[in-house]
Amino acid sequence: MISFTNFLFVPASRPERFEKAVSSGADLICIDLEDSVPADQKDSARDSVIAALADLDREKTAVRINGLKTRAGLADLLALAASDHCPSLVFLPMVESASEVEIAHNILGDRIDGLVPLIETVKGLRSGDEIAASAGVTGMMFGGGDFSAELGTKLEWEPLLAARGAFIMCCASAQVMAIDVPYIDMGNEDGLAEECARVKAMGFHAKAAIHPKQLPAIQAAMRPSEVEIAEAQDAVAAYDAAGGKAISHNGKMLEAPIMERYRRILASV
Repeated sequence: MISFTNFLFVPASRPERFEKAVSSGADLICIDLEDSVPADQKDSARDSVIAALADLDREKTAVRINGLKTRAGLADLLALAASDHCPSLVFLPMVESASEVEIAHNILGDRIDGLVPLIETVKGLRSGDEIAASAGVTGMMFGGGDFSAELGTKLEWEPLLAARGAFIMCCASAQVMAIDVPYIDMGNEDGLAEECARVKAMGFHAKAAIHPKQLPAIQAAMRPSEVEIAEAQDAVAAYDAAGGKAISHNGKMLEAPIMERYRRILASV
């Protein structure tokens, strides 16, 4: 599984911001060719991205292309395939069927480390199991903005709770990384921290950011805390000392399913 707890979107039409994004402290930057780029700037933005990839740290760079049902998306995909330099990850927006992922995987192959489909519609969510299990997929992202627009609701926690729950099950079934939508109220630090805590509790592995000032809160919430790490280390030591048998430890039952969570915590450190 790919491993990061946060990433920062940066508009592809603003190449002067690429290096600033790299120095922001984000685990990953995602250069966005889709929503943040006006239609009349798609071609120039694509050219800027292809040129910049030669100088960016590949392992910490992702690109979100336009949807594969659009001319711009197909042009993005072919441009990356023809480029001498590719990002580590390619985010695929508005994915509604596994066939879209198959197209991207067939064209890009092992030139990238993974594909990250965005589930942004009811139709996409209903195909989520097949999409998550598609060849080349290493993570999926919940696209709450478009999803809430389709439902006719606000981009808030309660209206999207059921969709997030279904999305998490798709990711868990395929054992791929689950990434949450950015928190758009940039002035509400308490709200961001609360939402980060909630998505982590649901099983999400990472959350996107739309401004560098959101990164510390996301990192603090999504990365294992010192308390969580210490608890996991203690539990693993006790369980292993018992020979891998179910035991009671500090008032809690330790058995194989519980230990899987603890081992994942330690593996993510």
